Amino acid sequence: MSDENGTPDTSAGSPGGTAQGGPRPEPLRFFGTSWVNHDNGYAARRAGVAVGSVAAAALSCLILNFAYEGIRIADTGAFVTVLVVAMFAICSALAFRNTWEGFGRRHDPQRQAQLRGLLAIGFVGSLLAYFFRSLTEAPGEKLHREEYEKAREEYERLSSRRTGNPSKKKRRR
Repeated sequence: MSDENGTPDTSAGSPGGTAQGGPRPEPLRFFGTSWVNHDNGYAARRAGVAVGSVAAAALSCLILNFAYEGIRIADTGAFVTVLVVAMFAICSALAFRNTWEGFGRRHDPQRQAQLRGLLAIGFVGSLLAYFFRSLTEAPGEKLHREEYEKAREEYERLSSRRTGNPSKKKRRR
């Protein structure tokens, strides 16, 4: 099991999991493997993910508004207020960009570990990136589809070369 999302720790190129053999598609969060053929409620799942992520972003903004009001009521001064607002805005923009890029390529785990704090502060940006991507496809589908198709092609190429039983080959003398 993967520690991050609770899915089986198999990549798109892992061999021998399907009925006909070959690589298995990697499941996506909230979608499983329905992204492969767009079946098993794929459209409803995408709509649910879009609604859920935008609702979570709106609720998060409401909570951040309460925090802003608390800072304003505490009368900490304009500098602190501007600093906090700028911090959330910048971290949200960076989290949006990082999450959006993650839908197209795999992130370096070390870099992700270093950005964990920044991404936690900018969680609204990540939620919005998830929302916008779910309007066109399952978030991460393009990357997983490319990897899966590449693994399938590699499997087909390798398995088509093997014909017959190698132990029955005539030996050269």
